[in-house]
Amino acid sequence: MRWYKFVIYISIFLFSVYAVSMLFVEESKSFTIEKEINYPIDKVFPQFNNLQNFTQWNEFFVSKEDYTFAYYTPYEGQGSSLNYQSKKNESDYGDFFIRYENPFSTLKYQLFEGKNDNPYSINVKFVPQGNKTKVIWFVHTPRLPFLKRSLNLLSEDFVAGNIDQSMVNLSQLLSGKVDKEILLSKIKYDTLMVEKQDGQLLLGINVSSVNKKGDLIKNIELNHNKVISLVTKDLGKKEDEFGVPVLITEPGSYKDKEVSYFYGVPVKKREGLSDNNFNFRTLNASENYIMYYKGRYENRIKVIAQLLQKAQKDSMRNGQLQETFIEAPNAKKEVTIKISLPVYR
Repeated sequence: MRWYKFVIYISIFLFSVYAVSMLFVEESKSFTIEKEINYPIDKVFPQFNNLQNFTQWNEFFVSKEDYTFAYYTPYEGQGSSLNYQSKKNESDYGDFFIRYENPFSTLKYQLFEGKNDNPYSINVKFVPQGNKTKVIWFVHTPRLPFLKRSLNLLSEDFVAGNIDQSMVNLSQLLSGKVDKEILLSKIKYDTLMVEKQDGQLLLGINVSSVNKKGDLIKNIELNHNKVISLVTKDLGKKEDEFGVPVLITEPGSYKDKEVSYFYGVPVKKREGLSDNNFNFRTLNASENYIMYYKGRYENRIKVIAQLLQKAQKDSMRNGQLQETFIEAPNAKKEVTIKISLPVYR
């Protein structure tokens, strides 16, 4: 019985100490975090004012692996919003809004978590610095009830950690996008070149398709979407975790009524697959004759013929043809592809 009273007295004492200490903790916190990213503002700002872009790199959303996201119009700028919902816990949800936008200068966000009517208020200021951008985060945490104010003691570290990782994610994402833009700007079309290619591990699908005008590119577009869906949704990979898609086929198959091909994206390692329609394929290092092509997909056969003629003229044997889709295949548009023919003696 004495022990029981002792426990009660200790509990009352500790609760009293905690309650008194909360008198010195603010009901909400405000703090500023400055970051610099090595990309110009015209590349950085669209990643912040478009919420579909924002959730691809912001760590608060990236870390929510078993969640669904709903985006509401307008999809970018002032008035845009999103809702997130845990698939496992109905009470774990929230809403995120862009309340104000001054293009390439300022954004004001609000984040509501669950039933809490007091939001996080997050203002972000962008300062151009040549080819770099300073991003300044002004964060104001929600007002908390008296007995929950201890959470404010951890809030700044938690938010700062999220912002640190978010900026790393954004830098990696922009690296891939900018590298692609540089590649596109340096392309020389209709010029035959020699290129050494490193080995790659591809994850994709084996397909057979009718080779009629327009039908093949429609089939490729369909399977492109299947592969990207597998990699991003089923395996949960972000854009910077896989490479540009590659189609592999026999170089002479463009003459056939039916074409068999493998379509896949470069990945870093093998992992378990739940869908037997997909598989891994190793692409060995090689020396390639290459040409870049832009136009209707069916007209690429002229480029393929040039590569085969060059190999024959140089008395080189060739491997399977590789078509790298620099821009995603779209049956309604022209394609931009690098066509590669591995050669050896």
